[in-house]
Amino acid sequence: MNQKAFFADCRGVLRLFTLVHLLRILFGVAVVVHDIPVPMWASGIAVVVAGYLGYQGIRLARKATQ
Repeated sequence: MNQKAFFADCRGVLRLFTLVHLLRILFGVAVVVHDIPVPMWASGIAVVVAGYLGYQGIRLARKATQ
């Protein structure tokens, strides 16, 4: 697998991850893991982190093609 394909795959996974967390925030879906409720702000942080990583993936993919 070359770098461009790797970064494209990572972007796809991060976009899906970001979308799922955004939908959780928009629809107010409660999530419980082992009887511990996951706060909504955790999804907000996940959106920011995944968005940043996706952006960095785009930058690195552009560098890999040069």
